[in-house]
Amino acid sequence: MTLLSELQPGQAGIIRALQGGHSLVSRLAALGFTPGAPVTMVRNPGHGPLIVSVRGTRVALGRGEAARVLLLKQETPHDGATPD
Repeated sequence: MTLLSELQPGQAGIIRALQGGHSLVSRLAALGFTPGAPVTMVRNPGHGPLIVSVRGTRVALGRGEAARVLLLKQETPHDGATPD
């Protein structure tokens, strides 16, 4: 398992679990972060908030929130393409 906060731009994964209290898990689920949903990292500068694409929407998350999302990292084609 990999933490969402560890993905680099262009890398993708499938959400497997959400960790945290009821309010955090509910908030993430309301934003579309549910087990089985594919996510792609759009922007991760290494500090501060990051931007991910989930269910066709770009969402900004704090680094601490992203560290509560466990996913199965997927291999992506190395064709030089980057997310829009």
